[in-house]
Amino acid sequence: MGKRISRVRNLLTDVEGVLVGHAHDPRLGSGATAIVFDKPAVASIDVRGGGPGTHETDLLDPAMTVEQIDAIALSGGSAFGLEAASGIQAWMREHGRGFAIREARIPIVPGAVLFDLLAGGDKNWGRYSPYRDLGYTAAAAAAKDFALGSVGAGLGATTVNLKGGLGSASAVASGGHIVGALAAVNPTGSVVAGDGPWFWAAPLELDGEFGGLGWPSQLPPAALVPRTKASALESTTPAVVATDAALSKAQVWRLAVMAQTGMARAIYPVHTPLDGDVVFAVATGRKPLGDPFIAMAELGAIAANTLARAIARAVFEATPLPFPGALPSWRQKFGK
Repeated sequence: MGKRISRVRNLLTDVEGVLVGHAHDPRLGSGATAIVFDKPAVASIDVRGGGPGTHETDLLDPAMTVEQIDAIALSGGSAFGLEAASGIQAWMREHGRGFAIREARIPIVPGAVLFDLLAGGDKNWGRYSPYRDLGYTAAAAAAKDFALGSVGAGLGATTVNLKGGLGSASAVASGGHIVGALAAVNPTGSVVAGDGPWFWAAPLELDGEFGGLGWPSQLPPAALVPRTKASALESTTPAVVATDAALSKAQVWRLAVMAQTGMARAIYPVHTPLDGDVVFAVATGRKPLGDPFIAMAELGAIAANTLARAIARAVFEATPLPFPGALPSWRQKFGK
């Protein structure tokens, strides 16, 4: 897995040049998360879920002209939450950021949303949704340190049997490159094996970061029976992986593709017809990459493991919503 030194926070922001901010409304039961880059960063995306809700993601194809982005928006609210990207874009524009076309500057802010409209809270917001303002507030709050669990885009997130949330993790490759991951975990499936406390991502855990329980002595047979929410429409896990390596847009796309494996190691079932699972991949370009094949293979493998850990941490750190019928959190059910 590489060295463990320099994982200062065990967060996405261990990657130099990356900041994260949250904004949420407990009464609404939803929120947004902004991933802000101090300089434009090379980015791409891999989409595996059958029902994605995304904004400005076509330009992330390696064949498209624009190579770098200024920020990423993750939000609850389903399609309404796509407005969070506009709020982040407004904050970036106020700070002089954006793709330059003569005197015009256009902040490039792709985004993805999850469905939390039925998880509780007051969604009767009137004519316009609150997500644009939530996006702006999240961008303004972006910092190195940020909370995990029921915060930001993960406030209203759920799994089939436990409260979901927002998680993050980081790792160091053998060449010294930092890899970080962040996920808003709201799958139609489960992050734990059956009804027990054991995370599917347990073999990848570092330093007891999600309870240190490992695997059960024998996996319950029922754990392998796929369980999904009453409606698979209530789903989606959008995620971000980032590295400080200097990568081309095609290499960043490959990083996103490899990182998707991490979802399969942490969620069961995953990439279903109505999950909107996506992985954004970003390279801040602080450190040159060695061998373009061996070093890339290692970065992708570590990104997958780190994303799986981030997904488990999201559920481990979550707290239940204060609404009737709300799902229990992992700590509430298994913390003792």
